[in-house]
Amino acid sequence: MSSEYGGIAHFKLGPYHAFLLNRPEDIESVLVTHQHRFEKGRTLDGARRLFGNGLLTSDGAHHARQRRLVQPTVHRVRMDDYADAMTQLSAAWCDGLSDGGTVDIAGEMSRLTLAITGRIVFGADGDGVASRIRDSLDTATGLLEVAVLPFAGLIDLLPSTRMRRFRAARATIDRAVSDIVDRRRRDGGAHGDVASLMVAARDGGNGAGMSDSQLRDEIVTLLLASHETTANALAWTWYLLAHHRDVEARLHAEIDAILGPDRRPTAGDVPSLPFTRAVLAESMRLYPPAWLIARVAIEDHEASGFVIPAGALVVLSPWVVHRDSAWYARPEQFDPARWCAEGQGHRPRFSYFPFGGGPRGCMGEAFAWMEGVLLLAVIARRWRFHLVDESSPPRPHPGLTLTPKPGIRVRVERA
Repeated sequence: MSSEYGGIAHFKLGPYHAFLLNRPEDIESVLVTHQHRFEKGRTLDGARRLFGNGLLTSDGAHHARQRRLVQPTVHRVRMDDYADAMTQLSAAWCDGLSDGGTVDIAGEMSRLTLAITGRIVFGADGDGVASRIRDSLDTATGLLEVAVLPFAGLIDLLPSTRMRRFRAARATIDRAVSDIVDRRRRDGGAHGDVASLMVAARDGGNGAGMSDSQLRDEIVTLLLASHETTANALAWTWYLLAHHRDVEARLHAEIDAILGPDRRPTAGDVPSLPFTRAVLAESMRLYPPAWLIARVAIEDHEASGFVIPAGALVVLSPWVVHRDSAWYARPEQFDPARWCAEGQGHRPRFSYFPFGGGPRGCMGEAFAWMEGVLLLAVIARRWRFHLVDESSPPRPHPGLTLTPKPGIRVRVERA
């Protein structure tokens, strides 16, 4: 639709009118300038079946209040502690690999990032919680596409195997999170982990904290949103590096120059690894984990000379915009140098938006950049990955995030 109709395209989704917006200025208008004219509304009704009414799915005053309560947990002063957990666990993951062995690097990145998120959210309890809910998270997200179908509320009542599995997975996740919340309430939030900070958080307006159901919704949102997106970004990055040995060589040269033979990176090293960040940025340009953003217009809105009526669906796709030749020379080519000094050109702000933007933009963006760069640095210094079967590339599966299907099988080689 983008190549045929340009900046704006109208189409129907069942009874709903939908508009695909591709111009950066129109995207900025929806996400920032006139964001008050839009809400997530029905676009995430299905996702609420897993996430509840957390930051990902909520709107209006409730979203604003929850953002105020959750924001301090990702404050920069805590980044050093978070970075330490990231590098410790990724180094331990590296220890478990064997030269010449084969792994599904997509699945491995998912397990690693869930372990990291579990450690940061639940502290010393994180390893146990992550192992307890790992399979349930995979099951719930895999079946979420059924849960977002029209009339999913009725489908949920049917005694089908799919829905029984979804309900069982959701119940396992809820029990694990509730156990931690109960423990943190009893302990008075003394653990210093994110769950403790959330339990202790108070609204500056009325001094009230979050209810148990609100805590559950925010923790489940954080668990899934933070680990799933980073895992997919890293999986696609390893896939692209396996196809571009010149880029991989430059990446290794930078990491070796900054970290030496055996020093583990810290949060302070991230600014000194600009090419490593550029590799991650270029991977997310081609394979943005959050590949689609949708809003519902709650009042009329003008875009590129057309009026989008109240009630219409607005669709914004990083996948589409990131591959637009108006902003990127050779847009299908993997070229991290375009993000370095020698390749930087002027691009509009929303020609690149892997984390969304505006008041609803990803609150953990700085966290995600740090995690991606640190994990690339720790892992790439010790291992290289070769595709087992280059004739069968992974298929980008457009689910809740952009997942490589059926995975990415690689052969491990010591760097």
